Amino acid sequence: MSEAPYNKGFPVSWEQMHRDARALAWRLLEKGPYKGIIAITRGGLVPAAIIARELDIRLIDTVCVRSYSDKSRGDLEWLKGIEGDGTDMLIIDDLVDTGKTAKAVREKLPHAHFATVYAKPLGREIVDSFVTEVSQDTWIYFPWDMELSVNAPISERAR
Repeated sequence: MSEAPYNKGFPVSWEQMHRDARALAWRLLEKGPYKGIIAITRGGLVPAAIIARELDIRLIDTVCVRSYSDKSRGDLEWLKGIEGDGTDMLIIDDLVDTGKTAKAVREKLPHAHFATVYAKPLGREIVDSFVTEVSQDTWIYFPWDMELSVNAPISERAR
C-alpha cells in the first residue's frame, strides 16, 4: 500500500451528511424512477439509507469492496458482488476519489445510475451524479469515522 497525498482535511458532520444526501436525492428524483438502490459498503450505507427514504425506495442491496485502510490505498478486494447489470438501479457511495472502486463497480453494473455525495476530480467523470466536488488532495473525515473529543485551548496548544 502507498500513502495517499492528502494535504487538507474536510470534516463532515452528521447534519452536513444528511443535508448533502438529501440534496443528492433531489437531483436523483428527476432522473428516476429506480427499482432499488445498491449501496457500496461501507461508505455508501448512510447516504443510501437517507436517499432510500427520500425517494421511497424499499429495495436495497450492497456490493462490498475494500480499497482503503485508514488513509492508505490498497488493491481492490471484492467481498460481495451482485447479480445483473444494474438496469433501473441506483448505485450510491459517499465519495468517488481516484475512481478505482467506481470503475470496478461500473464494469459490473454498467446500466445503473451511479451517484455519490462527494466527488474528486480524478473520479467525477465515472459517476453520473454528485453534489459537492472537493480537491484531490483533501481527505474527507466522515462522521462515522470521528468521535467527539475535548480540545485544549489554543494558548495551551501553542506551547
